[in-house]
Amino acid sequence: MASLMPNFLSRFFRPFTSTTKMGLGPAEGGASNIPDTAQKCTVAAGCFWGVEHLFRKTFGEQGLYDARVGYIGGDVNNPGYRAVCTGRTGHAEALQMTFDPAVISYTTLLEFFYKMHDPTTKNRQGADTGTQYRSAVFYHSPEQERAAKEVTAKAQEQWWTSGKISTEILEAGQWWDAETYHQLYLHKNPGGYECPAHYVRKFPPLS
Repeated sequence: MASLMPNFLSRFFRPFTSTTKMGLGPAEGGASNIPDTAQKCTVAAGCFWGVEHLFRKTFGEQGLYDARVGYIGGDVNNPGYRAVCTGRTGHAEALQMTFDPAVISYTTLLEFFYKMHDPTTKNRQGADTGTQYRSAVFYHSPEQERAAKEVTAKAQEQWWTSGKISTEILEAGQWWDAETYHQLYLHKNPGGYECPAHYVRKFPPLS
């Protein structure tokens, strides 16, 4: 239905069905034959439809094995979309990518993350407001934690100079896949809602 109505209206009709889950625990059903050398990158940057769309569009042929939208950072087991939207479960709408570090670096993914959303608007992207839309990096190793802090500091100093970056940097906890209809949403519904804060800024390379 969202693909048939104006972009700004489709946001208010995001489906609330919660009966079809991709997985009841950590992300399941993703790309097969992923090598052991693959790494994960988990970020939150507002409505996960647009986040997934931009990362897939940019890195789909550049070392990205898989990308799943889902929920992380909360206190409730197996949360559904309706519950997460209340803001009471503590989860963020997020994207978890599996990538080939020999083709694309974790740092490159984080730099793109800081280009494609506004990290200075705490708990908000565009008109989407609530803790579920917060900006966050969920690291999977001490090396990722160090990289996240370094990239964040550089992005603050060189890119987002007019506001304070509010991005949380936290250890990745339990991941829950979002419902089936959320996966590849904008690929399947090209006229669907995309947060206006989600676009790639023309920043110079970080030094």
